[in-house]
Amino acid sequence: MEVITKIKKTAFNAIHHILGAKMVEYAGYEMPIHYKGVIHEHEVVRNGVGVFDVSHMGEISIQGAGSLELIQKITTNDASKLYPGKVQYSCMPNDTGGIIDDLLVYQISKNDYLLVVNASNVEKVLDWIRCYNLFGAEVTNISDSVSLLAVQGPKSVEVLQKLTDVNVKEMKSYTFTIGEFGHIPNALISATGYTGETGFEIYVENRYAAHLWEALFNAGKHEGIEPIGLGARDTLRLEMGYCLYGNDINDSTSPLEAGLGWITKFNKDFVYSGFLAIQKNKGVSKKLIGFEMEGKGIPRHGYEIWDCHQQIIGTVTSGALSPTLKKGIGMGYVSVENSLAGNEIFIAIRNKPVKAIVVNTPFIRK
Repeated sequence: MEVITKIKKTAFNAIHHILGAKMVEYAGYEMPIHYKGVIHEHEVVRNGVGVFDVSHMGEISIQGAGSLELIQKITTNDASKLYPGKVQYSCMPNDTGGIIDDLLVYQISKNDYLLVVNASNVEKVLDWIRCYNLFGAEVTNISDSVSLLAVQGPKSVEVLQKLTDVNVKEMKSYTFTIGEFGHIPNALISATGYTGETGFEIYVENRYAAHLWEALFNAGKHEGIEPIGLGARDTLRLEMGYCLYGNDINDSTSPLEAGLGWITKFNKDFVYSGFLAIQKNKGVSKKLIGFEMEGKGIPRHGYEIWDCHQQIIGTVTSGALSPTLKKGIGMGYVSVENSLAGNEIFIAIRNKPVKAIVVNTPFIRK
């Protein structure tokens, strides 16, 4: 018997339709891919300020005396370095050396943490956390009660400051505060985002979603604030060389292969840390690289990467036309010997080799 899965909608769904967004199914949700076009929206964020509905992301509360011990066990970064008001980027390894998810860890207060995970991985992550919850922590999925907007771009500070007494200009990256925002109580204001620009993410209860949207767009009229879809979110993160789960990292890619050694701390015991420590000492056989196209063509997920003899040396994981650089850029895994910056590689586009050069990421410097 065929199981019909109902597509979810965020609390902003009706607004997206009213604004004429092109809607698509993404991670089980109906989400806006663009409003006026990906390139236009990309440039709005790079030069001004844009607002993304990212309410599809998952939020998991971990509380209780064993909460830190549980988080230390299931994540690669060192959560003992957190303090109330601090955010940490981390990943969750599986028991074969791959990645279950990449995530943000918020310390709300002592023994009170919030994990923000990718929408498509919520149930998988919950199962994994509960499997390793031998510490008596209270694990609660609060995803369906939270609405989340990302306000990104160089003018985001000006817009947000009109709506709160919190001195957002002085907030350091990867910190947060909880307070009144646009007359909404207990909003979580986080100096985070996935665009490479100055930006913030605002978490509120669903009942305040429409009010939050209206407050932001009224406050940002002078700054030219615009709604931004997932299409531009993808090109913005790609220009910064940020990984996208399901493309650049997944259950079979290790954090060390993906260039995430900086969030993999071996001063503690975590799931499969012994294997990853061996991998670090011995070295990996493949690495995630960035590359820029020299020839005409746009690299796409799944395209083969060839050497000069047209031998397969890897696979493209993410690719697009960079609106900033006006050329094709991408990321992919290749054998280590082909991973050095400056190396010449070829992307198989319609089974023809198109020249590209391995480059260091980010593709653009902010």
